[in-house]
Amino acid sequence: MDKLTLRALVLAAVVSLAGCSSSDTDIEKVPDRSAQALFVDAREALDNGLYQKAIQILSAIDSRFPFGPISHQVQLDLLFAYYKTGNSEQGIALADRFLRLNPKHANVDYVYYMRALINVATEENLFQDLAGIDRSDRDPSASRDAFKDLRKIVDEYPDSKYAADARKRMIAIKSRLAQYELAVAKFYLKREAYVSAANRARYIVEYYAPTQETEAALELMVECYQALGLDELKRNTLQVIAANYPNNPLLNN
Repeated sequence: MDKLTLRALVLAAVVSLAGCSSSDTDIEKVPDRSAQALFVDAREALDNGLYQKAIQILSAIDSRFPFGPISHQVQLDLLFAYYKTGNSEQGIALADRFLRLNPKHANVDYVYYMRALINVATEENLFQDLAGIDRSDRDPSASRDAFKDLRKIVDEYPDSKYAADARKRMIAIKSRLAQYELAVAKFYLKREAYVSAANRARYIVEYYAPTQETEAALELMVECYQALGLDELKRNTLQVIAANYPNNPLLNN
């Protein structure tokens, strides 16, 4: 079976599963019960992975008891459920509202963390990944927003239990942003816009090093400087390559 056929089958299976999951939303109307009783039901739904059901119950609590003693925890659980169901729009809106109204809350680091995860998830388009489409030239605004939230955790909440994972995720996101800048630089290079291409590549070196894209950015800078006749800048860039990538083929030219 060739790869194209395999991908088509996998995509069909994903679509089929997505259709089945919609039945989770066909649940009974949330009964008129106390906030505590409904919260118990919502937690049970979360524990059992019934996130759509949890969203319906938690939303009902949030709407009916907006200032109750468990209102903050309801919103935090609702944020998690939105993340698990891929409901990025509602998740981001809820996180924004929570941070605006409760900037000093004890769990504010969790909200920043979840908002970052939601933004990261929007970059992970399953269908495009399966189809083998290169997404490096896509607008990385969601990745930038995630990077900001993760950096905020690391800088302002270094003792947070999410700080270690935030640092790891920042490394991966940095590479994603570098890929985007490199794709744009190559776009300019193909059109012989050498100054713009060199500036994009230099931005990678200045702000996203060290990443796997750094070496390619330096190589692109050398090509641009050579085309522009900027021999000194070319020599300086080759020195940087020699110091960091001694086996780079450009050094043998």
